[in-house]
Amino acid sequence: MVDPTSDLDEDVDESNAPACVVCGEKLIRDPAHHVVTWVADGSIQVRHFCSEDCRGAWDDSERS
Repeated sequence: MVDPTSDLDEDVDESNAPACVVCGEKLIRDPAHHVVTWVADGSIQVRHFCSEDCRGAWDDSERS
């Protein structure tokens, strides 16, 4: 897994790129992707999203 605080540059390939938590699209060289982080039960949680739509869909599912 790629360090979520690092830039996703040309050295990231599909085998170690993060995937959108909603649709599963691999985030390869996509500067527009969204990352949400928070702390829960003493550990850092990270979710990657390929678009604002996927980010919004995850918010909706988390609230229900």
